[in-house]
Amino acid sequence: MSEHEGLDAQDELFMREALHLAEQGAALGEVPVGAVLVQDGEIIGRGYNCPITLNDPSAHAEVQAIRDAATRLQNYRLPDTTLYVTLEPCNMCAGLIVHARVARVVFAAHEPRAGVVASQGCTIMCRSLAVYWLRLLHACSRLFLKLDASVRKVGVDTGFF
Repeated sequence: MSEHEGLDAQDELFMREALHLAEQGAALGEVPVGAVLVQDGEIIGRGYNCPITLNDPSAHAEVQAIRDAATRLQNYRLPDTTLYVTLEPCNMCAGLIVHARVARVVFAAHEPRAGVVASQGCTIMCRSLAVYWLRLLHACSRLFLKLDASVRKVGVDTGFF
């Protein structure tokens, strides 16, 4: 994993779109994580966390974005794509990323509890996958603080904090 090395001018633009999606999830009371999947400079899949809304523990932002892209392209393999996600992927999402043949992952914030790209040790062992950390911690922190305040206000235990 590298920080900023290998990143291009469009990376921040696509990450900002992922942050916008995270805000949509936060507005629904979800943990604010957003993801976009990009191929040839075009967004082909979008998603935000919605396990609470859908009563589906697998409904992570990465899963939603990859499912959206696979449906649009009518293909379960998504080579030559980049996944932009606001929070470091978990083990489940990392497996999906590898199986979908995503070529590149860019994430904005580390997830010390369940992140498997850097925080818990790199478990994505795939020669063809490149992982980058685009530090947008201020924007991500703002979302998490907003969610934390709203969760404490209504007394909901998301298990995230």
